[in-house]
Amino acid sequence: MRIPIHKQLMWWGVAAVTLLLAMWLLGQAILPFILGAGVAYLLDPVADRLERAGLSRVMSVVVITVAAVLAFAAVVLLVVPVMLRQATSLIETAPEMLEQGRMFLSNRFPELLPADGSIGTALTDLGAAMGEQMGTLASRLLSSVGGIISAIAILVIVPVVAFYLLLDWDHLVDRVDTLLPREHAPTLRRLSREIDEALSGFVRGQGLVMLILGTWYAIGLMVVGLPFGFFIGIMAALLSFIPYVGVLIGGATAIGVALFSFWGDPLWIGLVIAIFAIGQIVEGNYLQPKIVGHHVGLHPVWLLLALSVFGALFGFVGMVMAVPLAAALGVVGRFLTQRYQESALFTGQALPPDPGQPVLVELVPEGTVANSIRDARIRADQNRAKGQIEIMREEVARRQHDVE
Repeated sequence: MRIPIHKQLMWWGVAAVTLLLAMWLLGQAILPFILGAGVAYLLDPVADRLERAGLSRVMSVVVITVAAVLAFAAVVLLVVPVMLRQATSLIETAPEMLEQGRMFLSNRFPELLPADGSIGTALTDLGAAMGEQMGTLASRLLSSVGGIISAIAILVIVPVVAFYLLLDWDHLVDRVDTLLPREHAPTLRRLSREIDEALSGFVRGQGLVMLILGTWYAIGLMVVGLPFGFFIGIMAALLSFIPYVGVLIGGATAIGVALFSFWGDPLWIGLVIAIFAIGQIVEGNYLQPKIVGHHVGLHPVWLLLALSVFGALFGFVGMVMAVPLAAALGVVGRFLTQRYQESALFTGQALPPDPGQPVLVELVPEGTVANSIRDARIRADQNRAKGQIEIMREEVARRQHDVE
């Protein structure tokens, strides 16, 4: 017997609530496994290509692991120290930059920033506060992140989980497919493919875009001699996964530093502006359409909402899961919208009733039914005659018994 739809929805709702509750309660414990699964998901297409090139699955995973370890070591040894050093210097120099900006505005536009005005006082207080607190905030931030993602999880658990999941990824996908409810399996497969297209198109495509932009911004700003250029370029690229946010924050920071460092030499200031303008033009007209594409379905506002909501609910684990959950919810939302537009609630037209149970029809030669009816009547007459004979025999026997 078929399970009603409302009961199926109830059980699926219970499963979803259980998953969210587990994320909330066990977030820090399962975070390395979530990160490992994410790494395996991102690297699975690379392993598939190596397999098609002739390598076995084990050798493909080994090659990917060695390459990933070398890349990670290069980043830790070459990139991270430079970024930390420039970030610290930028934090220490920021109060002086704000003070110089305040003095410039006060001298050129005294009506905007009067000596006893609230805006000028606020800028002065902001510069002093930044000078006193930014170092403390940075150290607290680094310590909190270190508490969330321990060195053991990053260096041991995540690579091990990613290695084994990548090794058995295709088998895991096939196993999950066998566990899908048979009635809804085609629909779930279609939704899974759409989620995979949206998620892979955004994460892998946007990752490549960020790598290209980070290389362009960092090298370009370092070539023109902008202080802290490497750090500003990398941060602008990392924030570019949200359109316009990276270029606005990175560009504003770079232009501010250029005004502070190159004041009186507009050529170098113009070069800094040109670097971000060229990056934005190339990203909008080539990188995004060609690499990421327009079919991923992750609107910037929807992505920001997902990051805010899941980050507030589940902390750092929620922020890690925000992008895949946003992609999944976007696909499910479009599916439910399509079903709503096909329903009577949207069209105003009642749907036809469900068809009843099928009737079995047997084709027989002409006259078969009439012969069956005639034979049935004959048998009924015979049975009735036999019954009357039996009644007469019983009556005769009863009378003989009375006479005796």
